[in-house]
This record gives sequence, structure tokens and C-alpha cells, in this order.
Amino acid sequence: MDLIQHPLVFLHLPKTAGQTVHNTLAAAVGSPLVSPIRVHSQAEGWRQFPPGYGLYSGHLDMAEAGHLPKGRFTFTVLRDPRERIASFWLYLRRDALRLDPTHLALPSSIGRRRALDWAAEDYFFSGDAAWQTFIRDHYDNFYCGYFGSGRFRGGGAIRALPAPAAIARAREGLAALDGVFSIGDLRPLEAAMAERYGLAVRFDRRKDNAADLAPETRRWPILVDALGSDAARRRIESFVERDEVLLAPRHAWT
Repeated sequence: MDLIQHPLVFLHLPKTAGQTVHNTLAAAVGSPLVSPIRVHSQAEGWRQFPPGYGLYSGHLDMAEAGHLPKGRFTFTVLRDPRERIASFWLYLRRDALRLDPTHLALPSSIGRRRALDWAAEDYFFSGDAAWQTFIRDHYDNFYCGYFGSGRFRGGGAIRALPAPAAIARAREGLAALDGVFSIGDLRPLEAAMAERYGLAVRFDRRKDNAADLAPETRRWPILVDALGSDAARRRIESFVERDEVLLAPRHAWT
């Protein structure tokens, strides 16, 4: 199948095995066919998906992919929303420890720096308005915000809706995708790649950007234990309420 006319579009959401999926697919299709845009902030609007490539993969706004050929296969990989939140926070802390002090002090490293230096309760629930917008956009019912708005930083408008309306919008966004897969079992994605594109890929042969924790270790209890009060623990639970309803009809997303 001609990948230019039938491109792969992987909407990579943070901490859902995205690096493993991207690197495996990029190796299979070849680097000349891989779009260089990996993050929505690298380009505005439709330029996140420049024409002429066979694989678009990254933290990209799904709302901007409409100009791509109609034969495209657009998909994402999901994870239990609690585990995704905790894994993202733990990843930033771990990554901060790997940076030298000069790089850690850069404005672009503020998220890593605060994840490392601030207590968990302060990281999630304090800071100025700009910081709280960052937290809300990346953690607070992120799936509803992303699939409801089609954008990484579009969750604010979705959060303002009553829960039933927000969840309904997100379900419409999910339903528009050609494939929704689980981090817990990527064999259906392997099968889809083989059937549609003739690509023989195995996602279990590499673990890119993996945490230092054992795969079976639950991340959520680590975060809950790190929060300093019962009030903070109740607040962090609200960050998954809508997402859990959104994903409830589907299989487990471990």
C-alpha cells in the first residue's frame, strides 16, 4: 500500500508507550517517510501534518489532520488514566535528575524542575494561573480534553462543559479514529499494521523511554502516597472521573 496516499497517523499521548510505537513504526517505514514534526508546538495548524509523508507521529493536534489523504489510518494508544497521570509525574522527576544544573534551570525545564523540587501536593495544586493551566491541560481528565477538543491544549473548553456533554464530545472524537489500542496489549495494533500495510512489526521487542520501575509496578499508589493530605488525594481523584466514564465501555487499559 502506498503510504503517501494512505499515511499512518499516530496520535501519541504522553506516557502511553508512544516512543516504542513511534520508533518501531519509523524503522519499518524508513526515515524518509517519517514527518519531522513530533510536537504540536513545532508548527501551527495544519503544518503539524506537512504533506508528502507516510508516518505522522507525535504529540499532535488531531483536529489539524483533516487535510491528509482520506486513505489515512489514524490511531492512538491509551492507558489507564490513573497510571498515565502518575507515570507522567514520575517521568518528569526522573528526567530532571538526568539533566545537568544548567539545563534544569532553563525555562523550558520548568515542568521537570517543579516535579523534582516541589512536593507532589504543591506541584499539582499550587502555583500561578499559568502553571495551573499547564496542570489542567496535561493531567485533569486529559483524554476527555484531548478527544473532545482535538487539541493538546484545548481541554479548558471541554472542562467547562457539564460532565455528560464533555464525555459525549470526547466519545465523538474517539469514534472518529480508525483504531484505539491499549498499552496493555499491542498485538491488535501489530495485526492492523500487517493487514493494512504489510508491515511486520513487534512492539514487545523494545521498551523505549521506559521507567526504572518494574512493568508490573503500579504508579498510582506511589503518587497517592506522595500527596500530603486527604484533601489532595480527593482532588487528584477528580482528575480521572470523566476519563474513567469515557473509557468504561472499553476493555482494560492497563
